[in-house]
Amino acid sequence: KLLYHLEKEEQMPDGMCIDAEGKLWVACIDGGRVIRIDPETGKRIQTVRLPTPRITSCCFGGKDYSEMYVTSAYDGLDKTTLAREPHAGEIFKITGLGVKGIPQNFYAA
Repeated sequence: KLLYHLEKEEQMPDGMCIDAEGKLWVACIDGGRVIRIDPETGKRIQTVRLPTPRITSCCFGGKDYSEMYVTSAYDGLDKTTLAREPHAGEIFKITGLGVKGIPQNFYAA
């Protein structure tokens, strides 16, 4: 089932996570953002822009899961591109989203 059709500027989906409200967060590689999607309506309800385009994944953490951690990539970028994108490869902490994540599930081996 198609859940959401990415806008052109959102580029391509990569890592994802779910928040406590059941909404889907999607890292948009080459889109420089993380978007929040309501899986029931298929609508984008929030966008968090980041200072580098190659956003690879997102997850919630912190004491009460109110912080989002977002990873980015720098592999495969040449020196010219890296000079234009000095934040490529960094990990970002986002606060103040107004939503919390849920603990991850652990499975016994």
